[in-house]
Amino acid sequence: MKILYLLFAVFFLIFQATSGSADPIFADTAECRSQGKFCRAGTCPPTFGATGTCHGGMLHCCSK
Repeated sequence: MKILYLLFAVFFLIFQATSGSADPIFADTAECRSQGKFCRAGTCPPTFGATGTCHGGMLHCCSK
């Protein structure tokens, strides 16, 4: 019985770790990250500027 519990726990951890993201991938986010930029809520850091949007316009795409 202990082995059955152990197997269940192992399978649960494996499927939980490999389930992937349930969030949809936004086109603007993919474009921003493919160019080596990053997304940020609010304003970009002082040495970076906003060059676009991420997450459907909810975040800023920041780059140097």
